[in-house]
Amino acid sequence: MDSPAPAPAGDRPIEIAPSVLPADFARLGEEVTALEKAGVDRIQWDVMDGRFVPNLTFGPDVIAACRTYATVPFEAHLMVEAPDEMAPRYVEAGCHLLIVHAESTRHLHRSLGRVRELGARAAVALNPATPAEAVANVLDLCSMVLVMTVNPGFGGQDYIATMEPKIARIRRMIVEGGHDCDLEVDGGISPATVQGAARAGANVLVAGSALYRDPLGLEHAVAELRALASDTR
Repeated sequence: MDSPAPAPAGDRPIEIAPSVLPADFARLGEEVTALEKAGVDRIQWDVMDGRFVPNLTFGPDVIAACRTYATVPFEAHLMVEAPDEMAPRYVEAGCHLLIVHAESTRHLHRSLGRVRELGARAAVALNPATPAEAVANVLDLCSMVLVMTVNPGFGGQDYIATMEPKIARIRRMIVEGGHDCDLEVDGGISPATVQGAARAGANVLVAGSALYRDPLGLEHAVAELRALASDTR
């Protein structure tokens, strides 16, 4: 197994991307506004279809209704069985970046190309059991790679630290290939785990439960995660 020591992430900034999964669904517009005021860099929408993962969440109309409540970019994490069919609606809803799971499509290269044709940035996500090599031949199409550090479908799960060598391996692939590509980590990110992910090479950190349960509030939670991740540089 490779060491988690990464290739350097270069000058790519640390970004905090909250998941709205723990938010109050009855007040999503206000929740989005609060996240932007707390200093987040983007907002991730965990789109689940009840088939690819055993949960149901946000349709495109819900996201579109929230789009006017913040100016930060929206990204849609498509945990769905038919990403090609659903992608246009999420671009229309105002998502700047669409994340397609490598496990959800037979023709990943085609699916990522389709997202780009729609005018959005394309990204690919890998479940914990999926090897880093699954993205080796599509990095030229990607604005971002997402390494899942939990099995997708539910919030509040524990961080899988054994994913750090995979994060490091993908960071090396990005740097050595000269790709203009962020590396995102999603799952169990908290003050206790964020430095491991950032040290391995992630520069975009998705956090949900850890932000919402901080007794000092969202602004403190965002600033703390950013500072801890930045300290690994």
